[in-house]
Amino acid sequence: MAQQRYDLKKEPNGTWTVFDVFTGQPAEPDGHPATGLDMESADDLVDLLNAADLKRRVDRGDF
Repeated sequence: MAQQRYDLKKEPNGTWTVFDVFTGQPAEPDGHPATGLDMESADDLVDLLNAADLKRRVDRGDF
């Protein structure tokens, strides 16, 4: 199984950031950093971004 590209990080202020595990930077869906999120929204976004990334890789033939 391929490594998932996106994961969650809890910030000191209690919010969550969705970040790209390969770059260490916040994910930017729709051009906006995925920071300051509540846990449920961040978790849902991680699932969506990882599913889209897996589809891209499969479509490219990386698997």
